[in-house]
Amino acid sequence: MPNSAYVAKRVINRAFWRKKDKPLLGWLDMELTERCNNNCIHCCINLSLGDLAAKKKELSAKEIKDILREAVSLGCTGVRFTGGEPLLRGDFGELYVFARKSGLAVVIFTNATLINQHLVELFSRIPPLEEIEVTVYGMNKKSYESVTGITGSFEAAWRGINLLLENKIPFVIKGALLPPNKEEIGEFEKWAAIIPWMNKPPRHAMFFDLHYRRDEAKNRRIRKLRLTPEEGLKILTRRKGEYKEERKDYCSKFMRPCGDKLFSCGSGVGVGCVDAYGYFQPCIKLRHPECVYNLRKGSLKDALTNFFPKIREIRAKNPDYLERCAKCFLKGLCEQCPGRSWLEYGTLDTPVKYFCEIAHAEARFLGLLNDSEKGWEVADWKKRVSKFVQ
Repeated sequence: MPNSAYVAKRVINRAFWRKKDKPLLGWLDMELTERCNNNCIHCCINLSLGDLAAKKKELSAKEIKDILREAVSLGCTGVRFTGGEPLLRGDFGELYVFARKSGLAVVIFTNATLINQHLVELFSRIPPLEEIEVTVYGMNKKSYESVTGITGSFEAAWRGINLLLENKIPFVIKGALLPPNKEEIGEFEKWAAIIPWMNKPPRHAMFFDLHYRRDEAKNRRIRKLRLTPEEGLKILTRRKGEYKEERKDYCSKFMRPCGDKLFSCGSGVGVGCVDAYGYFQPCIKLRHPECVYNLRKGSLKDALTNFFPKIREIRAKNPDYLERCAKCFLKGLCEQCPGRSWLEYGTLDTPVKYFCEIAHAEARFLGLLNDSEKGWEVADWKKRVSKFVQ
C-alpha cells in the first residue's frame, strides 16, 4: 500500500517480531476521557458527561498527539481509544486521523450512541484497520436503559449500530450480563451471529471489576451485581466442548505457582495504558500511586525502560498471599493480579476472595481439583495439568 494523505506506510519484516527484536512499545491503550454519556450500573470508571473538573484535567489534543508520536517512534503499531466514552471528545476525529496518518491501527471501544454520519464517512474513508468494539447492554429499551440509566440511550445505540451496518464498517459486539438483561443472552447471541464480522460468539462481562478510582459508593453497587462463581460457571460452560478446548490451550501455557512474584503477566512489557490525565500505567487496572508514571513530566521511553521494570520486580509480602496465591497452581484460571488487589483492597498483594472462588469452581468442573481441595494444597499439580491437557 503506498503512502497517502491519511496513511504512512510502515514496513515491518518478520525479524521485527522475534523476541529479541520486539519493539519497546508494541501496543498502547489510551483513555481519552473518563466521562460518559451513559451511567451504567456496573461501570468501573465512568464520570458524568458534565464533569467539567475532569474535562479540564484531560490531556489536550496536542499532548495526545505528542504521546502517539513518541509511541510510533518506539515501534508501536496500534492504539486502542477507550474511556469513558471516547467519542465524547469534540476532537476525536482529529485524534483518530492523526493516529491513522501516523501508521497506527486503531481500536475504538464505544457504546455506539454517538456514532453519526460524519463518523461512518470518516471510518469509510480512513478505515481503522481493526474492528470497532461495541458493548450492548440489552435487547430492548427497558433492559438497556435499566443498565445505562439514560433515557433515549437504547434508540441512540441502535441508530449508531445500524449506521455501522449500513455503511459496512467492521465492528464486533460484547455484552455485560446484569440483572436487567441476563435472561436475554440467547436472543443477544442469536442477533450477534448475523453480524458479518462476528466469527465467534460474543464475550460477556460478568465477573465485574470494582471501580478504578476506588469509589466505595460505586463499589457497593458493583458487588451486588456480580454473579456468583456457580452462576458464572453455568454460563461459561454452556458450550462445554468449546469451553474445555479453550481452557486446555490456556492451561497448557499458564498453569503453575507464581511464587512471590506479583507480575507474572505481560503488563508493562511492550504495552501500557495512558489514562485521561497523562498517567502511564502497566495495565488499565493498575492505578496504585506507586505504579503510575506522569507523562507530563517524562516520556514513554523512560517509563518503559526505567520505571515499569522496577514495578515488575515488586514482590509479595502479604502472608496470606505467600501461603495461598504464591503456592497455587491455578494461575491459568485465576484473575488474581496486582491490579485487582488494588481495586479490591488498596494493596498489591492481598488475595481477592471473589476471583479465588471463581478459579476453584472452574478447576473442580475441569477435574483439576476434588471438592474439598484448595489449589495451594496440591503437590501433583503437574501430573493433573498434563492429564487434563492431553
